[in-house]
Amino acid sequence: MAASDFVIVGAGSSGCALAARLSEDPSNTVALVEAGGKNRHMSVVIPAAFSQQFGTGRDWAFETEPEPHCNGRRLFIPRGKGLGGSSAMNAMLYVRGRPLDYDLWEKEGCPGWGWDEVKPFFLRSEDSSRGESEDHSTGGPLRVEGPRSPREISAAFLRSAEATGIPFTDDYNGTEQDGVSIPQVTQKAGRRWSAADAFLKPAMKRGNLTVLTDRTVEKVVIEDGRALGILCRDRRGREEFVEAGREVILAAGAIGSPHLLLHSGVGPGEMLGEVGVEVEVDSPGVGQNLQDHPCVVCVWDTPGGGSLADAEKPKALLEWILRKTGPLTSSLAEGFAFVRSRPGLPAADLQFHFAPAYFVDHGRVTYDGHAATLGPVLVSPKSRGRLWIESADPGHAPRFITNMLADPEDVEALVRGVEIAREIASEEPLSGLLGEELLPGPDIVERDAIEEDLRQRVETLYHPVGTCRMGSDEGAVVDPELKVRGVERLRVADASIMPLIPGGNTNAPSIMIGEKAADLIGRASPVVA
Repeated sequence: MAASDFVIVGAGSSGCALAARLSEDPSNTVALVEAGGKNRHMSVVIPAAFSQQFGTGRDWAFETEPEPHCNGRRLFIPRGKGLGGSSAMNAMLYVRGRPLDYDLWEKEGCPGWGWDEVKPFFLRSEDSSRGESEDHSTGGPLRVEGPRSPREISAAFLRSAEATGIPFTDDYNGTEQDGVSIPQVTQKAGRRWSAADAFLKPAMKRGNLTVLTDRTVEKVVIEDGRALGILCRDRRGREEFVEAGREVILAAGAIGSPHLLLHSGVGPGEMLGEVGVEVEVDSPGVGQNLQDHPCVVCVWDTPGGGSLADAEKPKALLEWILRKTGPLTSSLAEGFAFVRSRPGLPAADLQFHFAPAYFVDHGRVTYDGHAATLGPVLVSPKSRGRLWIESADPGHAPRFITNMLADPEDVEALVRGVEIAREIASEEPLSGLLGEELLPGPDIVERDAIEEDLRQRVETLYHPVGTCRMGSDEGAVVDPELKVRGVERLRVADASIMPLIPGGNTNAPSIMIGEKAADLIGRASPVVA
């Protein structure tokens, strides 16, 4: 194929937004290259079916190395593979994070990324069912709605959280995040509304956008310090060079983007030399600074029924097909609470997800009955991990470790999270709907026992970020314009550039990065003769 001005690797949350925005200019030609397929499966479209995609061909299905602070367990990290990326298999929760998060980015050496600078890009994307306001907008491609058919027990959770002293907040994406609230979700009329639905599918009608699916990218081709394009293979194993006339932009996520940089010769020189990759740029920060949100679930039996176990009945499927209502429209998380684990914190460090369902081990463990799950999530973790490669073969998966629970403050916060979950469950009206505590269980009471259980059961919330850190210092992988240090015509635009993980689910911030990247490229990228 002929050279495209811009070659984008990865049709996920950031990549879809970036491809759509760049192709709005008819003078640009854009090629978007995706390893997966078109994602037309019903488990993509039906909201409540998202976990059925885990471990399938639509999932990279990564696992960490044995985690030293989690009893040597490997932690499962699903990542979307196909148009929409992880926005096509996540729980659709629309959370921007706190203004504090982005102001900290700016203080960390990222001018132009403070809250006042990034908020317009959140608003540009949004088509909110709440209507126009200072905090929300309409008319954008990304539809954001409230839950369509929430379970009654979810309302009981909200009232019981208030009974413990947690205030109700109508809009955690507004001026105040702290409190218990109803989630906002990326859905449209009862079906998932992924980044592919929102941004990419309308843009694919344009003649200046080429979307290449089922292409596994192996490396960025770099000569004399300049990115020329990418080398990829189709599903038959045939090699293909996709040339970039102006820039290559990696949007393959916090695992995929550093993996590609390393195989392209951009990374810690000593490590690359050991595995036989020719060093183009000695960039020690590639693969460092890995962050994710740890989560542990507390689960109760609900003897009176009314949970999402009803979604498995044929009646629920028929209701969804005919009216796009009912339990299959659920994102599972039907209630939120943002809470500070101790006084003196500048913002909430815990986010509780309430699901009227039994959701254990990523949905892979079933329960014969009805249940409810309340999961405290640490949204401001101090622990940091890293990613690396052990082979020059790009077909080998990267190795990585989160070091989850390495920091004692992380442990203390999550122990307190379990205690708060139990406090909420003990208050009416929720307590009247709950039966036996299934997890951690009535025998896990003392603080040391809770910590031991935590290390045995904690998982990630599928929010890896930070492995191509943005900053102004020499250790940063990309600068505040997302340009890779040491390589011309190469940028990274996805969750990997986040210097600090936001205080909430990371899909909306990832889309924001794609939106802002398009603006940066439009202003700053010259045409190369």
